Amino acid sequence: MKIRIEIFFVIMMFFCCWMVLFTRFPFGWKAFGFSLYAGIILYSLAGLWLQNRSVPRTLLWTVLLILVPVAGYIFYVYSGQLLYNGELFKSKRTSDRELFEALGKKKRPVEVPPELNEHQRGFIGYLERVTLTNQNQNTRTQILKNGEETFQEMKQRLKEAKDFIHLEYYIFRYDRLGQELMEILGDKVKEGVEVRLIYDDFGSYSLSEQDKRKMADSGIQLHPFLPLKSGWFTQKFNFRNHRKIIVIDGKIGFVGGLNVGVEYLGEDNKIGFWCDTHVLLEGEAVQTLHAVFLVDWKYVCGEKLFENPRYLKGVPVKGDGLVHVVATGPETRDMGDHFYALITCATESIWIATPYFIPNQAIMTALRVAAKKGIQVRLMVPESNDGFLTQYATQSYFSELLRAGIELYTYQKGFLHKKVMIVDGDIASIGTANLDLRSFHLNFEVNLFLTGTDSINDLVVHFEEDLKECSRVRPVAFYKRNLGVKWKESFARLFSGVL
Repeated sequence: MKIRIEIFFVIMMFFCCWMVLFTRFPFGWKAFGFSLYAGIILYSLAGLWLQNRSVPRTLLWTVLLILVPVAGYIFYVYSGQLLYNGELFKSKRTSDRELFEALGKKKRPVEVPPELNEHQRGFIGYLERVTLTNQNQNTRTQILKNGEETFQEMKQRLKEAKDFIHLEYYIFRYDRLGQELMEILGDKVKEGVEVRLIYDDFGSYSLSEQDKRKMADSGIQLHPFLPLKSGWFTQKFNFRNHRKIIVIDGKIGFVGGLNVGVEYLGEDNKIGFWCDTHVLLEGEAVQTLHAVFLVDWKYVCGEKLFENPRYLKGVPVKGDGLVHVVATGPETRDMGDHFYALITCATESIWIATPYFIPNQAIMTALRVAAKKGIQVRLMVPESNDGFLTQYATQSYFSELLRAGIELYTYQKGFLHKKVMIVDGDIASIGTANLDLRSFHLNFEVNLFLTGTDSINDLVVHFEEDLKECSRVRPVAFYKRNLGVKWKESFARLFSGVL
């Protein structure tokens, strides 16, 4: 009902503006139109103020609603206004919680390895208390560096599938790489393997109807996440599924930063080399990763695959350390909190690699305080980003970072897309979430938090290797940038909440 009211208000505002500005109606009718328009704005402002958001955000929306006719209201509504009332994704939030709680009850309590130190224990205790998912033992992880290594391993594992293959991607292109994967998946369907694919309708906009028909004709079941055509009527247009998941037979899982497209192999001449990281999962954690796919599948098409125990069987393997699969989205909005908790438990070092650095104030404060305490803080971002706003919004934080004594590096070899955070060399996060407000509030994401695993050592080695391809940003040189660049940074930062 609330969504219908908002759409009705948009229509009425257009009508009022048209009547007041472009018609010769009598003054009384124009006064009525102006009063109706003002009433809608005041009604919206009252709802906004009662939500007790942060003062700067509240003032920003107030000014936008008052000074930008109609367009300001539309931007306000489609940026997720109903999210603060808990109405968007309400059914999905309930469904997710029910499945993850049921899954948690089936699992045996995790025995915390005695060799874990105090800050490791503190962080895993935090995750256990605040997330819907559980720590996993009996899990093996393998770090896959860049596209060539990742897709080579992925193709091999897909060919070995016996029962089902479930995929979920933000970007899935039907280019050379996409067609190679589709050929493998089509062959598996002929062998009796079930294949299901969820693709984000915005991220995978390049998929034509013909491409989708080819995939469907080969026996692949596919559904879009949040179709664009209905997004305008549900106010969900700005919320996207940024997850990259593959689950094979409930035994093998893939998750990380790589979508499906030849650019992720470094074959796009405009982008050049693509630096990224993915993870191969085996063992109990695959069950949790699969649950993320299953609740999303139910959301996109209504089919409750998780009611069939065949899809949620845990297959433990001998592993090391702890692995925690954490899914977040607009219905939970906790990834920023998890990153903050990880940063604040550091005692020696914080290493971060991210393509987009647009943090909230809590994370900026945590990084500054850590650096001033003598903790080594290193941040690696791309030299050139894939958009004007993301490029300069990220750059707008450099001054504050440098003043705090944070080591800032820009990757020179190509485009840095890996999303990795390593704390003290013994806790790490890797997955789909960037260190930006979109990943914190608007996107559906999934990350692995690793504690005491051998894979963390691989992440450390890869980070050090990538540092050799970076240029360190020095304060004196950066402060000499011209006024035009500073204006671009300030302008781009205004849009940080929706980038």
